[in-house]
Amino acid sequence: MITLRPLTEHTFILQLERKEMSFQTGQFVIIRRPHTIDQREYTIYSGEQDDYLEILVREVDDGKVTPQLKRLEPGDQVEVDGPFGFFQFQPYLYPTQNFLFVATGTGISPFHSFIKTYPNLNYKLIHGVRYCREAYEHNHFDQNKIVLCTSVDKNGNFNGRVTEYLTSEELQKDTQCFLCGNSNMIQDAFDILLAKGIPVHNIYTEVYF
Repeated sequence: MITLRPLTEHTFILQLERKEMSFQTGQFVIIRRPHTIDQREYTIYSGEQDDYLEILVREVDDGKVTPQLKRLEPGDQVEVDGPFGFFQFQPYLYPTQNFLFVATGTGISPFHSFIKTYPNLNYKLIHGVRYCREAYEHNHFDQNKIVLCTSVDKNGNFNGRVTEYLTSEELQKDTQCFLCGNSNMIQDAFDILLAKGIPVHNIYTEVYF
C-alpha cells in the first residue's frame, strides 16, 4: 500500500510496503514508475526495524520523477531497486560514541533513519534550511540534540547557514562527523571540521546534488 504524508507544499514522505527488504540505515534505493526509464535515488528515511519503507521527497516542478511520485494514490505501484550505498551507520563500530550530524534540506533523511534505528544514540544534529517550515519532522528527534539553522526567516534556533553555526561550535577532536546535503555545504563543512582538529578519518560524507 502506498501512502503520502505531506510536510510542506513541495515536500512529502512516501511510504511503501517493505516486502522483507533488508537494508542498513544510511543506504538508498532507486525509485521509478513501472514502464518508465526515469528514476531517482532516495536515501531511506525509515528505520531498520520499521515494517515499511519511507523516503523523503522534494518535488521538482520540471522533474521527470518527483511530480509522478506526488500524484501516487493507494493501489498505484512503483518499482524499487536496492538497497545501495556506503553511507551505512553502525555506531558500535566506532571507537567513540560521540556523533555530529550536519544536513541541509532533505539531506536529513539518513539521520532520521539513524535515530529511528538507534534511539539512544549520543548525537547532535545541525539542520540547515531556508524557512522554519522546512524542519522536516524535527519532532522525531530529541529537541535537546537538534539545531535548526534558517538562512531566510528568523524562526529557527539560529539565523544563518549551517556552516556559520558550525564555525562557532566547540567539538571534541574524537567526534565522528557525518555530512549530508549539497556539495557546497559539504566542502565548506569539511574544511571547518579539519580546521577544528577533526581528523579526516572521522568525517563521512554523502552528497545530494
